[in-house]
Amino acid sequence: MSTTIPAVDQEFAIKILTSMYRTRYMDLKMAKLVRQNKGGTFHLSVIGHEMIGAVSGSILAPGKDWGFPYYRDRAFAIALGCSDEELLSAFLARDTEYHSGGRMMPEHFVQPKLRIPCQSSCVGSQFLHAVGVALGIKLRDADEIVYVSAGDGATSQGDFHEALNFSCIHKLPIVFVIQDNDLAISVTKEEQTSGGSISKMISGYDGLSVYEVDGCDYLDTLSHLKLAVDGARVNQTPSVVIAKVPRIAAHSSSDDPSKYRTKEDIEKDNAKDPILLFENFIINQEILAIEELKSLKETIKQNIEEAAQKSDQAPHPKPFSADSLIYKEFNEVDHLDEKEEEVVMMDALNHALVEEMKKDSGVVVFGQDVARGKGGVFGITKNLTELFGSYRCFNTPLAESTIVGVAIGLSFDGFHKPVAEIQFADYSWTAMNQIINELSSIHYRSKGINNCPVVIRMPFGGYIQGGPYHSQSIEGYLAHCPGLKIAIPSNASDAKRLLKTAIRDPNPVIFFEHKGLYRQRAFCAKKEPSDNSYLPFGKANIVKKGSDVTVVVWGMMVMMVAEIAEKLKKENIFIEVIDLRTIVPLDMDTVISSLKKTGKLMIVHEAAKCCGFGAEIAALANEAAFQYLDAPIVRVTGKDCPVPYSKILENEVLPQKQDIEDAIKRLSSY
Repeated sequence: MSTTIPAVDQEFAIKILTSMYRTRYMDLKMAKLVRQNKGGTFHLSVIGHEMIGAVSGSILAPGKDWGFPYYRDRAFAIALGCSDEELLSAFLARDTEYHSGGRMMPEHFVQPKLRIPCQSSCVGSQFLHAVGVALGIKLRDADEIVYVSAGDGATSQGDFHEALNFSCIHKLPIVFVIQDNDLAISVTKEEQTSGGSISKMISGYDGLSVYEVDGCDYLDTLSHLKLAVDGARVNQTPSVVIAKVPRIAAHSSSDDPSKYRTKEDIEKDNAKDPILLFENFIINQEILAIEELKSLKETIKQNIEEAAQKSDQAPHPKPFSADSLIYKEFNEVDHLDEKEEEVVMMDALNHALVEEMKKDSGVVVFGQDVARGKGGVFGITKNLTELFGSYRCFNTPLAESTIVGVAIGLSFDGFHKPVAEIQFADYSWTAMNQIINELSSIHYRSKGINNCPVVIRMPFGGYIQGGPYHSQSIEGYLAHCPGLKIAIPSNASDAKRLLKTAIRDPNPVIFFEHKGLYRQRAFCAKKEPSDNSYLPFGKANIVKKGSDVTVVVWGMMVMMVAEIAEKLKKENIFIEVIDLRTIVPLDMDTVISSLKKTGKLMIVHEAAKCCGFGAEIAALANEAAFQYLDAPIVRVTGKDCPVPYSKILENEVLPQKQDIEDAIKRLSSY
């Protein structure tokens, strides 16, 4: 499908002008509403950026193509089809159907009918989401393209360059539009971009088309955007359109540009006003007369006033809804059929992936070194490429933000279920912007419109000499982040069933796999569950029953404490060992029930003690069952120190069996 628009199509030019007028008069109205304290307290001006946004939105196919507009791209949203009333209601933080319903600041668009997924405040994070959607288009062989925009400041973000790299590697149908006003709030181009040229900076990406345009010139903007859109749609050629535009107003309602801009600079930008320039073009081309322009402006101005009045009558969000829609509802049936053969955890996980990939063609596995013969550094994804093809299991660049950002975008299309691998949990920190600021809260921020069925697998933990970058336990950090589910299996049976459940869950799941348990047989090997066996999240397992002390554990600690429990039985100390299996959601009912029986609680984990997840369990137990406690709650944990490489040092930092046994004996005799 080619976007055929004659250079001076009168009807199309009027459509562009109309969108620009709507954007401008809405801008002026929003500024007035802020001064009137009408509900919206923050305003991001679009003045000067109207042309590039309006043309971009007008040459896409609404409801078919995808849009990722940044916060200064309201003209795009309007041209694509967003109504005045919905945008003004969102600006006033009202309980709108779209655009988050008061959960995000203005100009963070969410419009499912127009295929605008949930947008963010984090500069540049949308690039990788857009790339993920574009990858999904390629995998589905669909006649769709993706538009993503940002300001010139965003080109300094690593995610921008990671997105360009990935797009060129995979030849994706995507158009990046950079609205270059030479300022990132007050940071100048000289302070931001080496050599002052974005096009030169990105010129080394093979297969990337780069267009520099005057974003205030209608014909220049239209012709180059058409080239970019046609290149994406017809040839799946990624492109970057760098549109020079003026930022005529302040960055936002809380910004004062006079503090960092000269009067001459401001006047120079005012002279580039794209609306004034386009009006002159319209008149010179005899598309509309001056009186017709005045009439059109008056009509639009009145429409904006009426939309603002209606928006002001829209209901505010209900207070009780503030903490709703953090997770999308999902309930998996607990089912277990077992085969006769035992299996170790690494093979159980591999089999879970194979089974779910066979059942659902939308399941896609990717990460560093996961493809072909390698199958991941621990072999969990072995043979998946051979079984399902090069785009069902493929390698990514060594870039964790890319892995998670692409997974988010890929999950938006309602068809794909990404299962991404981070090689070690310690390496996930370069992806934390995508995990915490984006992945975890998209369902909440979109008011339930978008959800991300993403599984991120992370090997973690110590005891096998990995050192500071291969041995940390980071579950406590992520458990603090609403919107993520967290699974930590301790044996092959649970690992297989939990991973299969995670893949089916419409919410993001962090799936921790203790690398010290992958090949362990004595405790972790179990009879393999069948392909229709699943385990619900939030259902702890009582590994050993006892009456003296309740010990709560997960991961490697389950095996260690279970062994200690067997040993202590000979000394007439009977401990109840509870394997949480998932820490989000957390099965505190099982813990409290056991505590009521034993009167004593110990939590054991290998992560550092300070702010470890054991502290949360202790606090919850204290709140719910203080009257049943016969002794203080005890934690046995790793030291507040990174896990070192030397085995001698590692043993000193991580809890050892003797440490745990001694603590249990002390607590049981309290």
